[in-house]
Amino acid sequence: MPIDDAWWKSAVVYQVYPRSFADSDGDGVGDLGGILARLDHLVGLGVDVIWLSPVYPSPQDDNGYDISDYQDIDPLFGSLADFDRLVAAVHERGMRLVMDLVVNHTSDEHPWFRESRTGTDSAKRDWYWWRPGRVDADGASVPPNNWGSFFSGSAWALDPVSGEYYLHLFSPKQADLDWENGEVRQAVYAMMRWWLDRGVDGFRMDVINLVSKDPALPDGLPYGGGPYGDGSPYYLCGPRIHEYLAEMHREVFAGRPERVLTVGEMPGVTVADARLFTDPARAEVDMVFQFEHVGLDQGRTKFDVRPMRLTDLKASLGRWQTGLADVGWNSLYWNNHDQPRVVSRFGDDGPEHRVRSAKLLATVLHLHRGTPYVYQGEELGMTNAPFASVRDIDDIEARNHYAHAVAAGEDPAEVLAGLRAMGRDNARTPMQWDASPGAGFTTGTPWLPVNPNHTTINAAAAVADPDSVYHHYRRLIALRHNEPALVHGDFTMLLPDDERVYAFTRHYRGTTLLVLANFTSEPVDVDVPKDLLDGAEPILGNGPYGEPGRLGPWEARVYRRVE
Repeated sequence: MPIDDAWWKSAVVYQVYPRSFADSDGDGVGDLGGILARLDHLVGLGVDVIWLSPVYPSPQDDNGYDISDYQDIDPLFGSLADFDRLVAAVHERGMRLVMDLVVNHTSDEHPWFRESRTGTDSAKRDWYWWRPGRVDADGASVPPNNWGSFFSGSAWALDPVSGEYYLHLFSPKQADLDWENGEVRQAVYAMMRWWLDRGVDGFRMDVINLVSKDPALPDGLPYGGGPYGDGSPYYLCGPRIHEYLAEMHREVFAGRPERVLTVGEMPGVTVADARLFTDPARAEVDMVFQFEHVGLDQGRTKFDVRPMRLTDLKASLGRWQTGLADVGWNSLYWNNHDQPRVVSRFGDDGPEHRVRSAKLLATVLHLHRGTPYVYQGEELGMTNAPFASVRDIDDIEARNHYAHAVAAGEDPAEVLAGLRAMGRDNARTPMQWDASPGAGFTTGTPWLPVNPNHTTINAAAAVADPDSVYHHYRRLIALRHNEPALVHGDFTMLLPDDERVYAFTRHYRGTTLLVLANFTSEPVDVDVPKDLLDGAEPILGNGPYGEPGRLGPWEARVYRRVE
């Protein structure tokens, strides 16, 4: 298939977080049977691809991103037979299914790691990053380097049996695989082929740009005021990352009769990096998830919340649109399982403006060049949850941060405020299907409490209301499927210095789409060149169309002009 005609360019991906999507057996945890029962909701929305967060066997230390068996299904979610039924049902409905691939690390309960830690002479010792410690000035053993973990504390854990340390960039129960070892890579590729042969249509690759590390493992520059250093220069887009991804493509994807979808989650990736990763001629991945735009409202840590400036957002997204205009492809997202709800973050989740601002954010995102991703509940305008205390929070990252920050002397109330705004549990509260006590998610006790606002914000109400956020997403997805300018058109940012209005055009073969969006709760006048509006018709909006040069609060409007 010619790359310009790649099916995923006009597709929309919907992420399902299985624990929180739908529970079919009343145990309070979502499962494969629940997903199967709710597929028609996604058919009605019009999405093309379902991305399934991990359903592999796991101790669930990081909610499934700590995998103990790559080739099975955790009984919490069902069985391989249930998975096969789900894949068949997805395909019968004309959709595709993409699995989460987590191969930077495994659970410490994976058989590979268990064998690895049996001794320094284990056949799998070099499948992981085992190193002897260093000796400090007092003669005590300390980790091999000063790297800090993404989940707080040291990135090294001491194994008391062997006296050596193993690397874990995340939880101590998530041991990093050593991709320098060719046997590790071949085992991963064999597993990927096994899932593709089973009918899977591709992979979203978790933190895949972390798999290549500088074997010297040098110390990082110290973080201010703490014992740990920033090791990211030695593992973000490391020395062999392009080699590994090209090898993966040759070993796993090349020669398949129909292109599968490959998406690389890549923290810290730059536009220049992404051009290399997504250049079709290099055959590495189809698109990357970058984090630049979701870091604009963060200070020293992700929980240090700052106001987001619209000019910064435009500069960031515009830079990625321009940077990948001639080579590669963008992924477009506001939400996923690691991000707070966008209507609470960049919109206005109060009763007056929640619906309008949710529609505006959807319009702006989906009209960019790239493949849009919808996270479960985003199409309903679901909001952040009102966590009353740290005891209400389940996420390991947030709990660890709270413990370390409070121990360091930070105000517990301020730390909790940061968790409420940015914590990952905001995305993980159960899907709000209806107004019943369990929100239609479960007949039992949900593993994480449902948001109290499910009585008014839910799928049943949204589907019944033609003016809902859900139906606006449905119209946006239909527009992507039917308007070539939205898929193939070039991108031009307008009004880059305006702190209130986000405006841009998409142009392709005589058709121009003009997008205008007011990111404030007050009416604004918009200074748009007259030639862009002459002869243009409004084709999509989030409210009644007013004067062409004036937008109401949180109003978004799309015009089409055909030469």
